[in-house]
Amino acid sequence: MSSRGPRENPVGAALRSRAVRFLFAFLFVVAVISPAGVVFAVVWTAPPVSNVAGQPVAAAEAQPARMLPVPDVQPVSLPPPDFNVYANTLSGVVPCPLCEIPPRVYVPNSLAGTVDVIDPLTFKVIDHYGVGAIPHHIAPAWDMSALYVDDEGSSKLTVLDIHTGRPTGQTISIPFPYNLYFTPDGTKAIDVVERQQRIEFRDPHNWSLLGSVAIPWPGADHLDFSADGSYLMISAEYSGVVARVNVVTMKLDGFVRVGGLPIDVKLSPDGRYFFVTNQGRMGVSVIDPVAMREIQFIPTGRGAHGLQVSRDTKSLYVSNRLEGSFSVIDFATRTVVAKWRIPGGGSPDMLQLNPEGTQLWASGRFNRTVYVMSTVTGQLLAKIPVGSEDHGLTYFPNVGLHSLGHNGVYR
Repeated sequence: MSSRGPRENPVGAALRSRAVRFLFAFLFVVAVISPAGVVFAVVWTAPPVSNVAGQPVAAAEAQPARMLPVPDVQPVSLPPPDFNVYANTLSGVVPCPLCEIPPRVYVPNSLAGTVDVIDPLTFKVIDHYGVGAIPHHIAPAWDMSALYVDDEGSSKLTVLDIHTGRPTGQTISIPFPYNLYFTPDGTKAIDVVERQQRIEFRDPHNWSLLGSVAIPWPGADHLDFSADGSYLMISAEYSGVVARVNVVTMKLDGFVRVGGLPIDVKLSPDGRYFFVTNQGRMGVSVIDPVAMREIQFIPTGRGAHGLQVSRDTKSLYVSNRLEGSFSVIDFATRTVVAKWRIPGGGSPDMLQLNPEGTQLWASGRFNRTVYVMSTVTGQLLAKIPVGSEDHGLTYFPNVGLHSLGHNGVYR
């Protein structure tokens, strides 16, 4: 065995020569610096693309299969977009075929037992008719196929035709409906029987009773649902209590004492908190529904009563019924950022927005008047005379996929 080792291959010796090594180094630098060089190298060395029959396809057809990955694609998932309970109402556009129905504002006059119909384009009352006794609110059906007038004193709902704006002649018998709601999934209607301190879950198709939940505090009247629709929060006005009811089991499962006179209830856009007006404490309670406690109180004005989420969902409008004003709460900071006053005073009660979100409509409970405020300038646009004790008016049609009832709450 020779001590010099195996004989060196002449080709290997040539590859290791200084000239060849210099050439390979130069080509490597060019490839690194030039993206075109990389693309050329990948395409040049890629195997031919075949069709189903195994034959090479044309170069133009093969090109997409040979494209490089997009440079900024990362092997991680992107964060989800911000959650918004009212995402389906942001567009400001009424969905079709509802878009073909002329807009109307329906105003129930509780003491008069009538409904006034307003053309919001002219601010004029264009129709007027009688309904049952003590109509409190006008609620759009979950699928927005009808409007229901809550005739509490007659223990019935008067059904309105959304195309004619008039009663269909059909009524639905349910006990003392002060308010009417629909669960977010549309499977249950809720009759708020304030007089008998309970809420009734009913089938929204045949109105048969599904379950009844006693609210053991006087004044149960307004509510809103959690983001997932699994529970609701309802105010008990005359007891200073806000209660939580499980919508699935149809059972009471918690309450929080806020004092005063809690009235209207609205879920925050992020689904974390419930905002509840308090007419007795002259402001708005912010409630954590998991801990069941008030985490903040926001003073707004005398007789804080109705609530409405702005079209961009950044603000919450509050009617201060006993001082004739409106407060604007910023959801992000949970502070009052503006106050609008009705010239000459008034008694703004329940609130509605037009689809574009530029007009805030309010019933004037003790003034036989509907007020229209500009959400752009905060100025009064119109005062419209209506019947006695106008209450839960609704602007219809409006934006959103579904109605939760009340006087027009959409998601």
